[in-house]
Amino acid sequence: MGQLTKNFRSEEFACRCGCGYDDINLELVRNLQKLRDLLGKPVRIISGCRCESHNAAVGGAPNSFHMKGKAADITTKTISPGALADYAEDHIPAFENGGVGRYRGFVHLDIGPKRRW
Repeated sequence: MGQLTKNFRSEEFACRCGCGYDDINLELVRNLQKLRDLLGKPVRIISGCRCESHNAAVGGAPNSFHMKGKAADITTKTISPGALADYAEDHIPAFENGGVGRYRGFVHLDIGPKRRW
């Protein structure tokens, strides 16, 4: 697919196992772009799409939104994961109403139902 938004390319969301799965949901990408625009800083995609075997290999939830192309794990160089998660919840309605997970080195964001961990 190539360029998805001003700052994100489909390759960034492809499954990291090398299988080629990159069917990322464009609503998710558009909302990540909104977040990046508001931050004024690059957002790095750590994990986007995952095939079933890669999801299992990394210990992902059995029904992970990564396998549906509706989730991304992200980070920035200058904002802590907690602050980044708070900002996404406070400024992007899709993430306020979706899944937000706070981890030591990254933030999980998805456009599923509202959940927090």
